[in-house]
Amino acid sequence: MKVIAGLKEASSGKILWNGRDLAEEGDFEAHEVGYVPQFSIAHEKLEVWECIEDAIRLRCGGLSREEVEVRVERVLSEVGMQGIAEKRVEVLSGGQRRRLALGMELVSSPELLLCDEVTSGLDPKAEDEITGLMKAVSEKGRIVLNITHSLKHLSVHDSVIVLCQGRLVYHASPAHLLHYFGISHQEDLYPRLAERTPAEWDASWKKHRVSYEKLAGELSGRHSSETEKVVEGIGFFVQWSVLLSRRWKLFWRDPGQVKLQLALMLGFPCLVVVFALHGLPSLRAAAELPEDPLKQLMSDFSSKLEYLKVGGMVSGLIMFQVVLLTLMGANNAAREIAGERLILEKEKFSGLSPVAYVISKVSFLAVLVVVQSVWMSLFVNAIVRMPGNLLPQTLLLVLVNAAMTAVSLGISGVMRTAEQSSLVSVYLVGFQLPLSGAVLALPEWLGKITRPLIASYWGWAGFLQTLQETRFYNAVMQMTQTPLMPIGMVVWVLSAQALVGVLMAYWGCKGGRWE
Repeated sequence: MKVIAGLKEASSGKILWNGRDLAEEGDFEAHEVGYVPQFSIAHEKLEVWECIEDAIRLRCGGLSREEVEVRVERVLSEVGMQGIAEKRVEVLSGGQRRRLALGMELVSSPELLLCDEVTSGLDPKAEDEITGLMKAVSEKGRIVLNITHSLKHLSVHDSVIVLCQGRLVYHASPAHLLHYFGISHQEDLYPRLAERTPAEWDASWKKHRVSYEKLAGELSGRHSSETEKVVEGIGFFVQWSVLLSRRWKLFWRDPGQVKLQLALMLGFPCLVVVFALHGLPSLRAAAELPEDPLKQLMSDFSSKLEYLKVGGMVSGLIMFQVVLLTLMGANNAAREIAGERLILEKEKFSGLSPVAYVISKVSFLAVLVVVQSVWMSLFVNAIVRMPGNLLPQTLLLVLVNAAMTAVSLGISGVMRTAEQSSLVSVYLVGFQLPLSGAVLALPEWLGKITRPLIASYWGWAGFLQTLQETRFYNAVMQMTQTPLMPIGMVVWVLSAQALVGVLMAYWGCKGGRWE
């Protein structure tokens, strides 16, 4: 089925569709084929009608608002979900989820519908309903290819293919299956297959296939009887806007996610201030001293120690803000792609552009980054009265948060599971402080290797550069042996890290990961 769908390369043979070789003349168009996998293809927090509407807007171009609404109603009616259209996916039963999955594939009226064990794991009543639904879909002019291990509904199908360890051992009408295999009941098929080797069954079918094909006759080609408007391709902007709107909808409907974001955004700046409270008197006293007396006091040993203490505190406060923002960045994006990977793969199969998908993620995360970073800067500055120019300091905090968020998004794009992505992102944040050299200087040769990769170093170094016109810059420089880079290079490197993260996310999204 995955070879037919174009998800895997064929090792041999050909796939012909309407007279064209799909390997040589191009795969199916997105609207020609639908694929219903075993896994869920809908977001838990969306309502049934929203899933159908989003599928239409992502796949079917050239439709007016009224036409979209009509198609939503048609699909809901076809899969029998009008009465539960406003229920969220998370409360649906297994059978209802399969109905929804079928409905989402019918939005573009595909001529070929591939169903991958859609009845597995269902109770008998739900299995009966889904099989009946597939039969009804086929009677409207579509070909429905259904993979199943259940033998209960073989008679409903027009044609049955039996495979045994990759070999074709039967392909004809279900009416003759019992006779061919010499069994009394369908349930006896699997034990019967075990009585001979796959090669023997294959040879037997090659010998008898012609006579059984004559009994069944040729399956007539199907032509869709539906007169719906032919779907057109979807542009980047439409897909981006649908995805972004959906992402914000999912965000606000997840109280746990909203509370966590608020806790981090409000709690982390408070944490910075708490650690700064002990040194605030020294910081403010140093800030209020005139320049000349300050130079004079530097000659006194005890005053110099206090001066160095202030420098250490300023450096520590800056790094603390930066590290907490990198932690927020990792939290923002570590699960963003990996957590919905299978839904992404399904939507890519239906024509979703990986570029539109990644840019929608970047657009969503950019809002979080700006809000988190600006609030951190304003809140800490209002209480601590951090020296230097507030605007470039805020922009640098935004940039370091953006860099880590983008890198975590890239990690999420290439990891197989959300858990793996979260773990790698957390480890990356954990290495930020020691490898930055802000607390303990690294050997110069090691620093040259690690610094380009450590967003916290560049955020800390850039922030310190904004203090050059203040008396605290020299105090900080007395406390660190780590070399600082010009602020222009800081901006360039953090921007490059963000770009690399986005490109890595795109590369990860472009490749197929159906496992």
